[in-house]
Amino acid sequence: MSYLRFEKTFMTNLEETLPREILRTNRSGAYHCTTIVDCNTRKYHGLLVVPLPELDGENHVLLSSLDETVIQHGAQFNLGVHQYWGYNFSPKGHKYIREFNCDKVPTTIYRVGGVLLKKEKLFEHNESRILIRYTLLDAHSETTLRLQPFLAFRSVRQFTHENSHASREYQPVENGIKTRMYPGYPELHMQLSKENNFVFAPDWYRRFEYSKELERGYEFNEDLYVPGYFEFNIKKGESVVFSAGLSEVRTKGLKRTFTLEANERTPRDNFYNCLKNAAHQFHNRIGGHRYILAGYPWFKCRARDMFVSLPGLTLSLGEFDRFESAMETAQESIRCFIKGVPSKLQIYEMEHPDVLLWAVWTIQQYAKSTSRSQAWEKYGRLLMEIMDFLRHNRHYNFFVHSNGLVHINGRERAETWMNSTANGVPVIPRTGYVVEINALWYNALMFTSDMTREFFKPDYAKRLETLAATTAKSFVKVFLNGYGYLYDFVDGDTPDWSVRPNQIFAVALDYSPLDLKQKKAVVDIVTRELLTPKGLRSLSPKSLGYNPNYVGPQRERDYAYHQGTAWPWLAGFYFEAYLKVFKMSGLSFVERQMIGYEDEMTSHCVGSLPELFDGNPPFKGRGAVSFAMNVAEILRSIKLINDFE
Repeated sequence: MSYLRFEKTFMTNLEETLPREILRTNRSGAYHCTTIVDCNTRKYHGLLVVPLPELDGENHVLLSSLDETVIQHGAQFNLGVHQYWGYNFSPKGHKYIREFNCDKVPTTIYRVGGVLLKKEKLFEHNESRILIRYTLLDAHSETTLRLQPFLAFRSVRQFTHENSHASREYQPVENGIKTRMYPGYPELHMQLSKENNFVFAPDWYRRFEYSKELERGYEFNEDLYVPGYFEFNIKKGESVVFSAGLSEVRTKGLKRTFTLEANERTPRDNFYNCLKNAAHQFHNRIGGHRYILAGYPWFKCRARDMFVSLPGLTLSLGEFDRFESAMETAQESIRCFIKGVPSKLQIYEMEHPDVLLWAVWTIQQYAKSTSRSQAWEKYGRLLMEIMDFLRHNRHYNFFVHSNGLVHINGRERAETWMNSTANGVPVIPRTGYVVEINALWYNALMFTSDMTREFFKPDYAKRLETLAATTAKSFVKVFLNGYGYLYDFVDGDTPDWSVRPNQIFAVALDYSPLDLKQKKAVVDIVTRELLTPKGLRSLSPKSLGYNPNYVGPQRERDYAYHQGTAWPWLAGFYFEAYLKVFKMSGLSFVERQMIGYEDEMTSHCVGSLPELFDGNPPFKGRGAVSFAMNVAEILRSIKLINDFE
């Protein structure tokens, strides 16, 4: 039985299928994303979406979709699905779908009368190229297949509309054509493994409607250009491969390429393998550098997300070489920031005050997964550079006070992971002493102190240890309140009483300023007020301003982003904290909590986890279709559970 399989009765119900998406990437920034019925519902959807740094650095939709039409005895059956203005669907090819599964590659089987057609899609790992293999499983008479491409040639942040500037020119290439709609774009090569007839029939199809954009309060209509169609006969048992990419291919090798690429795929036949495949999709190679994308389809490489995600996406899978490759890029970026040197690397938001502390945490996870000596050899110098930079107050917004605590200014600009803004002002102005930043600071002081002492720098270790002792005493005094939980931030003499998940880091991190009783009190209140089946709420329902539903126009979503929505990545640290407090007796509880994430493998982005969830039932997934920190922390949680067992 297939793990990710959907049967006919399900696939013919658009209310069920349109919210479910699939994502495939080439690990160099290009991707294919759509719904499981191949009906695009976002402006970010497309059959071939590629980054074009020579234009604007954004991803661009070149090939939006491809309609298949089965022709027998002159009768045409279009298998495509498009949503047009007014929630009208035409054609309605989903009614021909017999089943869909994506255990290895996304596979759709259509039945049209006596015709049984299988369609399989994959993205080449090392090329910006989508391959689609059509196999005629059964047919009782001569069958013709027609493929009709819909072109966009536009940024994922824009729409295209019918215009007189779009070029209709094309040039023949081997078993296909190449074309580009506008100057500055690369040529799109569309080819088949079999000789075919390309019929030039240029036309614009108008007023496509993208329901996800409508739901999010954005523009939601566009027009797409169709240059014509490819047509060929196909026999029972025959396979034909369609290729769309930025370069011409030898069409005789397309079938072999598809088979080789498909065989390399790890089947998504269980929860762990789904997450493992999803983890690989965030790796992004540009030139000689490896990055971690924060999520799909619109995120780039953000420093905090990269450091939080890296251990789960690599070390939890035993992929130490990938960790080291990404950290090599990150090290260069960190040193540029510390030295105040402009960096050409594409890692963004390195300047936020908690980012370097997350980098220390990442190195700490590497030391636990390999050895402390190996971690010191590779990253010991970097550790000391980071700690010297921070403790000597050389960071523009990281001030170590005489009480050992870190003070930041977050009034004018959002400086923590809770970074939503409205009208240019932080929705949550977390300023002063911020709880997770100071928990990370204490952890970094103690970890670096232990490392430097172990590797023959006792004087340096002693200085850090002395500062850490001051920090620990002040942490408890400043953050712990009479109700047993931790303030989220303290600005001068004014504490923020909101119950938020950031306090869990003070328990989850290996070095904590809290004693066991204090840790248990924090875990208890987080469990009572913040825990959901999809992660920790960003705010307790009992706190002022609780807004659990991430819906509506941008402004409404900005106000809800961290005001009650649930985040799976926070659950990873919650599980770690829970096991630190309750040890083996808490293992069965943590294992039961994992069910809520496995349920998501057949929802939203199939085989992955979305950015966030509503904080109230039914906990609907929202935001980016696939989010690195969420996948990473659930993978790390699985490893934590296995290590305990």
